[in-house]
Amino acid sequence: MGVAMSANASHLTTSAHRLSAPSVRAPHTMELLVWATLVAVAIHLLNAAEQARRIVLLGRHLSQYRIEKLMEQLIHGYQRALGESEDERRQAIWRNLQSTENELRQQFTRFVADFARVPEPQARVSRLDFALPGATRVFAQGCFDMRKLLAVHAHGFERVANWSTEPAPLGAGDASGATVAPEHSAKDRAFTMLAEMLLMQHSCHWFCKSKNVASARLLVRHQSSHAQVLAAVTPETRRAYCSLVGCRE
Repeated sequence: MGVAMSANASHLTTSAHRLSAPSVRAPHTMELLVWATLVAVAIHLLNAAEQARRIVLLGRHLSQYRIEKLMEQLIHGYQRALGESEDERRQAIWRNLQSTENELRQQFTRFVADFARVPEPQARVSRLDFALPGATRVFAQGCFDMRKLLAVHAHGFERVANWSTEPAPLGAGDASGATVAPEHSAKDRAFTMLAEMLLMQHSCHWFCKSKNVASARLLVRHQSSHAQVLAAVTPETRRAYCSLVGCRE
């Protein structure tokens, strides 16, 4: 009987230990959840602080120019021209928009020259798809220079703004009055300029937030993906852009 009682006591002790085991692990699990939450909150706050500084930096330089207003005017004008049924009125709209395109080009060139004075560490942009606090300091080799990227966009605006959409004379000494069709139509010019503007906006949002946020905003606001916009800019812009940020053409 003593052996039986001893065995029963041992069984009860083992059972009690098994029943109490979850209560020992539960606090450990809760601690992990608490720490994970604290880390997530810390990352969010650090990201928010860094992004706020970038927004202020870019906004301070952009506020001196009418770039955003000019872009709005061009987008609205392009939509009007494309929706116009009469060819004469449509051509008149295209011609009027050329002065706005030229003003945008000039203002953006001055903005790029102004932003070029920003110190290099402040102009770094992480190539990561998501925002990570301190990434531009810790992983400097994995960053690109926003000053150089803005220069790429300035060259793109300049290139498209200089596209001729008017027929050219056939050649010197030709008296027939024949002309050569322009290499680009006004519609081509508008479509490409729009893509150049949207890609530039994407770059600004990438600088302020992250690549993923920039791509999501582009998709929501303009129903266009980053890949679609990149495919629609000039080959020269696309080549320079991908060489800098690290993407496939």
